[in-house]
Amino acid sequence: MTSSGSTSQKHKNFISEPMGEKPVTELAGIGDTYGKRLEGVGFDKAYVVLGQFLVLKKNEELFVEWLKDVTKASGFHAQQCFNCLNDWCESFL
Repeated sequence: MTSSGSTSQKHKNFISEPMGEKPVTELAGIGDTYGKRLEGVGFDKAYVVLGQFLVLKKNEELFVEWLKDVTKASGFHAQQCFNCLNDWCESFL
């Protein structure tokens, strides 16, 4: 699991099953506002954000900074999203 030891229900739900066509707002840390900002630049599905995560080679610092730049997300929310994708990858890749 994550290094923090505590995860949200949204996080647990996301990493419990394959990603499929889940909207970007299913990712932990991504609500309606950040979701709309991601959709506005072409990241409409969780798997598209996963693609960026993988392009950045699962690098925590690079991904968190990218997400903050694109969505103006707080460091906390960007970290939640990173942890969610990282844990999902550990389960499914």
